[in-house]
Amino acid sequence: MNYKISKTNLEVILNATRKIIMIMALIGLSGFAIATNELGSSANPIFIAEFKPVSEVHSINASSIRYIDHGLMNASWYGPRFHGRLTANGEIYDQNALTVAHKSFSFGTLLRITNIKTNKSIIVRVNDRGPYIPGRQMDLSKAAAEELGVIYSGVKELKVEEIVLDWSNNPIL
Repeated sequence: MNYKISKTNLEVILNATRKIIMIMALIGLSGFAIATNELGSSANPIFIAEFKPVSEVHSINASSIRYIDHGLMNASWYGPRFHGRLTANGEIYDQNALTVAHKSFSFGTLLRITNIKTNKSIIVRVNDRGPYIPGRQMDLSKAAAEELGVIYSGVKELKVEEIVLDWSNNPIL
């Protein structure tokens, strides 16, 4: 299955990865670190710090990610008319990002949206409220609608799953 991740969602993942790399680097260090003066000489250290290795290594496993099935929802899309305007969560709407408007999901919620006809899935982030037309439960960004192949469909019934990251057992993050 192919998944598309928006730039904003990718930044969240990259920040988490950076934290993991920092922890792993600290685990490997022991002893002293000496910062030197501008000339590179360690004769006059300007900082000395002792690093103690971490006693346990924690890993992230697939059981930390759960999917909550919300069934099928009617979705439309919105784009050019709202591009560059503020969304309900205060960010600027980008029709080229993989985002979605929903009436009740919390802002920042990650959803896996699947076109049940093509089995194509993407991951989107809730950043706006709507739609305000009866019979519709979601408004996809233009990019999300294009990725799912529903840009010309108008309203399409799509499978919606909420992505829950259970980091309670993972002290790294």
